[in-house]
Amino acid sequence: MSLLENCTLCPRMCHINRFEHKGYCGGGDRARVALVSLHKWEEPVIAGKNGAGTVFFSGCSLKCIYCQNYEISHFNKGIEVSDERLGEIFYEQQLRGAETLDLVTPTHYIPQILNGIILAQKKGFSLPVVYNTSGYENISSLSLLSGVVDVFLPDLKYYSPELSREYSQAEDYFQIAAEAIKYMVELTGPSLEVNGILRKGVLVRHMVLPGARKDSMKLLEWLWNEFGDSIIISIMSQYTPYFAALEHPRLKRRLTTFEYDSVVDYARELGFTKCFIQDHSSAGKEYIPHWNGAGVEGMPR
Repeated sequence: MSLLENCTLCPRMCHINRFEHKGYCGGGDRARVALVSLHKWEEPVIAGKNGAGTVFFSGCSLKCIYCQNYEISHFNKGIEVSDERLGEIFYEQQLRGAETLDLVTPTHYIPQILNGIILAQKKGFSLPVVYNTSGYENISSLSLLSGVVDVFLPDLKYYSPELSREYSQAEDYFQIAAEAIKYMVELTGPSLEVNGILRKGVLVRHMVLPGARKDSMKLLEWLWNEFGDSIIISIMSQYTPYFAALEHPRLKRRLTTFEYDSVVDYARELGFTKCFIQDHSSAGKEYIPHWNGAGVEGMPR
């Protein structure tokens, strides 16, 4: 039986036949892609000099009310492609000079992605494969990626189940994401950089949210107690009120300098040394991509 006939790829466990219906994520039997681009604003070990070869997938297993990509994550804007075309897209990113293949929100399209990578490899594809995820992952699905994904780039969004329920309709978020990240570390082993590019390993992202700096600190404490300084972390200041957050009493404002700096200072106190931080100017709508389908149906320029 195809994994899509009784879909349990993500923790929502829809059991939907995606050849006939779309699941909670919005995904059907074909991958839907919103944008193919060279993205220079990822962490330096992912983007390098030329940029990460991002492939933005439509749909998402979380429904974050502040999502800046809501047009594609909530409303599924994008173009359906065959597995053959997906393989071509992956290989075309290599031809464009991408440093990595950056698969953004890929969980609900794991079977199509695996097929696409096999087809791309037949053409000569050899880039490090980055799995850029919300962190809300099933271990059984991650196991399918062993030997295929080189770098896991998960978010770790919330410690509090109250926050994850209110903001992402996922009360079990931390419980699920914590186990998933432990398994990702098990799959990749120690981080390995070659010429400034992460060739294998785990880089955990956390975006500090307004009014939630203490929750951020609890996440950092968990990461330190679990992994010490053996993983890379990225503490992001780029929160911008967007989508439903514009009407939310706590989320409708930007992050303060104090909130962000206090979280960064706590990471230093814990002992993290492999930690990316952002300038406060990185928060803004100008950093949000235009979901115009560029590169999906043909080789982007």
